[in-house]
Amino acid sequence: MEEIALRKEVQDWLELVGTADILVGIPSFNNARTIGHVVRAVQAGLAKYFPDCKAVLVNSDGGSADGTRDVVENAAIDDFYQILIPQRVPSFFKTATLYRGVPGKGSAFRTIFEIAEALQVKACAVVDSDLRSITPEWIELLLKPVYEGGFDYVAPQYKRHKYDGTITNSIIYPLTRALYGRSVRQPIGGDFGFSGRLASHYLSKDVWESDVARFGIDIWMTTTALAGNFRVCQAFLGAKIHDAKDPGADLSAMLYQVVSATFDLMETYYESWSNITGTTQIPTFGFEYAVGLEPVAVNLERMMERFSLGVHELLDIWRTFLPQETIDFLCEASQRKGDDFRFPDEVWVETIYHFALAQHNRTLGKEHLLKSLTPLYIGKVASFVMEMRDSSSEEVEERLDRLCREFEKQKPLLLEKWA
Repeated sequence: MEEIALRKEVQDWLELVGTADILVGIPSFNNARTIGHVVRAVQAGLAKYFPDCKAVLVNSDGGSADGTRDVVENAAIDDFYQILIPQRVPSFFKTATLYRGVPGKGSAFRTIFEIAEALQVKACAVVDSDLRSITPEWIELLLKPVYEGGFDYVAPQYKRHKYDGTITNSIIYPLTRALYGRSVRQPIGGDFGFSGRLASHYLSKDVWESDVARFGIDIWMTTTALAGNFRVCQAFLGAKIHDAKDPGADLSAMLYQVVSATFDLMETYYESWSNITGTTQIPTFGFEYAVGLEPVAVNLERMMERFSLGVHELLDIWRTFLPQETIDFLCEASQRKGDDFRFPDEVWVETIYHFALAQHNRTLGKEHLLKSLTPLYIGKVASFVMEMRDSSSEEVEERLDRLCREFEKQKPLLLEKWA
């Protein structure tokens, strides 16, 4: 507990609280505009669904200059009767503290894990600070499978616009499912439930000066829970409304960060994923329903231009590790226009696996390698947008399931080349 011991205000607060049953953490950086709503939703959820539990809320802040921590301290439910909760004084404690260490979401989570361990909590949750769609029911859904059901990890499941979350849909979800054999739909969702036992397990890992502390915490938490054979489930939370990004916009930094972390974990947990075949469905909690979703703008013309330009500029790099038939496909596809363009699943999966192998074999510098993936990712997303333009959300999920099965089908080839 050295990190906490250096912060007297946190140590004093811990002594005041003593122990707790439940902890909810909110990492933040300059989120004064939205975090008040999140705090009130958390407080209402704890009061409504865990009225007899001693609960704490921890805001782990990265040095906000916009008054984020002041908003957290002042945000509260004024009238519980108004939201149909019996008026009572719940056992509820709240703190907003600066985290220390490498700047990033992972360092914020480390502080939350430390406080959870110090308070000996049974169940924890973390939620994003910029959520506009969080409701008190999220707190029940993220915590109750742990607190009452004996699960160690609760991943979120959202309804998202079919053009939102394209990095998850095209790479991280199908790859994680194929590697670790369990169908976690949103492995980098940002809002999770987990046991105190798992929080202590996270703390025992020596990753807090690495990229995990900066940007890889979400996929690291999910993968570590899967590879460690902890009990994993997911909870349907409805819509996740946030500032969605045009998938044709410059997502190269985000793509690099997420794929880099995922490939690094393949090295760490090779002994786990190399012995897994097939996929097991995990339990899903919550009542699933249709939701209205905010539209996501897509500029297909710009996406196709970036794909074609990437093929023109990066082909010599890709030749060093991609199969010749993939190179031939890319050259031919870059000449196609409009709806004639398609990026087949089998070629895409082969491409992702060869990028993973190139990082494993250190064929190129990691950043140079993975940033060259950007135009290929944009081409795959453009193909998906054109293919699914008139499809329902159910049809989109069926389409993604086919992609997942292709990742599973080609996994033996990945293993053969990895060894």
